[in-house]
Amino acid sequence: MSYESNERKIRPDGDDYLKSDGAIVSTSADDGLTSPIINLHDERRLVWKFDLRILPVLAVMYLFNSLDKSNLGNAKTAGLEKTLGLHGDQYNIILSVFFVPYVLTAPFLAILGKKYGPNRVLPLMMFCFGCFTILVVTVQNFSGLLAIRWFLGMSESAFFPLVIYYQTTFYRRGELARRLALFYAAQSIASAFSGLLAFGVFHIHSGSLADWRYLFLVEGCGTVLVSAFAFWYLPRSSSEASFLTKEEKDLAYYRMQIDSSSVVNEKFDLRESFKIFKHPTSWMILAIEICLGVPLQSVQLFLPQIIGRLGYGTVKTNLYTVAPNVSGALMLLVLAFASDFARVRFPFIAAGFLFTFIGFIIYVSIDVERQLHVAYFAAFMMTWGTSAPSVLLDTWYNNNIAHEGKRVVLTSFGVPLANLMGVVSSNIFQNKDAPKYIPALATTAAFGGMGLVLTLVLGAWMVTDNGMRDSRQGVKLKVRDIPTEELKDGPGVPAFRWFY
Repeated sequence: MSYESNERKIRPDGDDYLKSDGAIVSTSADDGLTSPIINLHDERRLVWKFDLRILPVLAVMYLFNSLDKSNLGNAKTAGLEKTLGLHGDQYNIILSVFFVPYVLTAPFLAILGKKYGPNRVLPLMMFCFGCFTILVVTVQNFSGLLAIRWFLGMSESAFFPLVIYYQTTFYRRGELARRLALFYAAQSIASAFSGLLAFGVFHIHSGSLADWRYLFLVEGCGTVLVSAFAFWYLPRSSSEASFLTKEEKDLAYYRMQIDSSSVVNEKFDLRESFKIFKHPTSWMILAIEICLGVPLQSVQLFLPQIIGRLGYGTVKTNLYTVAPNVSGALMLLVLAFASDFARVRFPFIAAGFLFTFIGFIIYVSIDVERQLHVAYFAAFMMTWGTSAPSVLLDTWYNNNIAHEGKRVVLTSFGVPLANLMGVVSSNIFQNKDAPKYIPALATTAAFGGMGLVLTLVLGAWMVTDNGMRDSRQGVKLKVRDIPTEELKDGPGVPAFRWFY
């Protein structure tokens, strides 16, 4: 493969150095760099193609996924409990049951996604959870809604883990955080859009259905339509995209080989992939996922109830959830872009946890009825600190796993584990504690604080371990100096350096 002009030497992190040759070749060892020569102009054009063709579709898909997962909070404000005759803890049970199959089935669906391609499995999952959302319109009692929520949890379980893996087949490690953030911002936008949509739908009074049933009908039908388009549209991977030329496919493959995967489009090996759990850092990551999950799910599921304490009516409460969710999306983008620019992850994850902790502590500590503006600002801080740690944490450990199978497995356990904490969130927000929900808010703040501590500990350990590896080898190496094709065995490779 050759290029005509504008040649630069690209390290695995994207740093570039001027070079006059016109081909992709291996560099000599004496220049201190291990990466090949790549045409900077061609690479930017290729990445721009991915940004335009892949990210918007994934963002829309995740928007509908988030809508279908979080619409119960809006429906509750419009009388869902009264219509279905729910009493006691039944609403909390309905919220909780979603997360049990969500965790149990995610690894299996993620493995299927690796084997048959995320471009096929993701739209099929989306079609299923769209259909189950539509079926909510027909439920008449607690049992019916409970059953649908169970199957909804199954069909949504591996959606986010597969999207994360899917994007690692298109983007370098140093490009990933901001792309995942743009995608994940769809969840915050979905929460905001959910409030706007609920605001509009709840003004429908001429139909034969209860107001909240129209919400599920509209969101479910939109989900099914988007899933059909995605099944036709999405490519299997960057090097197999039909909209690329042969030269672009070769470049896409090479990018992944030096700065994402040890073996590109590697066949899934179950035994080898599960060896990821032999690394102590994997368990630390899972512990941080648990700490992240409680504030994440509390905000996603109960923000309407938290805002409701400000004393507004049903329609206005849903409308007032829009601004905090939009600001959460903006803060996510700021932290993700800053993290990619700095090539550092853990300080920005810690910052997100800190925002969450402060937001909940403020809300618990003040007299909300007398300090409405301060309370509303605290709600903003809650959203700032939930989205960003999720994206950056997933980016953090994916950046450190070159083996594609191991990457899929850890992600398929980590993300659902964070979502499983919705069981905790669902059961700490008790009706008996309304409208203050002091025990729930204090518990959520505690999980955020612990997540902050664990993140700082793991980040500091990675920095220290990198220094020890440099000392043992008598050379100072950075992540960008080692191509991922040499890192199949992860930390077991002497040249391995943590992307902290």
